[in-house]
Amino acid sequence: MCRNIRQLHNFEPEATSEEVRAAALQYVRKVSGSTRPSQANQAAFDEAVAEIAAATQHLLDHLTTSAPPKDREVEAQKARERARARYGAA
Repeated sequence: MCRNIRQLHNFEPEATSEEVRAAALQYVRKVSGSTRPSQANQAAFDEAVAEIAAATQHLLDHLTTSAPPKDREVEAQKARERARARYGAA
């Protein structure tokens, strides 16, 4: 999985449409091997991003869980601590 794509399910507040689109864009970039498609491929690239974002939003809207929602700030702090342990203090 691409390291830039983050878990979007079961957070409070819920993932925004911008976060869903960013994840879809990262996925399409990874699969296509291109961060900037040529003009000939731009329409297909954009269409794929839109379709994947819609599928992702559909999935998020229909997933259920009994676990309490995660707090974004708490999870961000945990990630910073893991990075600090892995890479050392800056």
